[in-house]
Amino acid sequence: MEQRVSFITLAVADVERSRAFYVEGLGWEPVFAADDVLMLPVADRVILSLWSVEGFTAEIGEAPASGLAPLTLAHNVRTPAEVDDVLAEAALLGAPVSPGRQREWGGYSGYFSDPDGFRWEIAVNPGLSGDFVLPPEG
Repeated sequence: MEQRVSFITLAVADVERSRAFYVEGLGWEPVFAADDVLMLPVADRVILSLWSVEGFTAEIGEAPASGLAPLTLAHNVRTPAEVDDVLAEAALLGAPVSPGRQREWGGYSGYFSDPDGFRWEIAVNPGLSGDFVLPPEG
């Protein structure tokens, strides 16, 4: 198997609420939308799929767990000011936000939660891994 991810699928309670947050709020452009799914390109050849809990359950064969998901989605930027700007944008949409701060690992990051509680880390990540994930400037 090749080392890559094609889709990240999250089960959401209300696809329309997710559409309002990601598309109308954050300004993201879907590549596909239906009543029970919203697909958003998030990187070269990577799609974030927001699928209704019902559709997710029918496909997987069991209902998703509830509670705090043991994962974060991350969006890296170049400067602490950009971290703060993205967190402020999320806060304006009503998202719960943990403010950006300097981290012991050398970066600067903060968090917000989408309408279903999925956590997004907004970060400046120093070093090679940070450079690897950022798009070219320009």
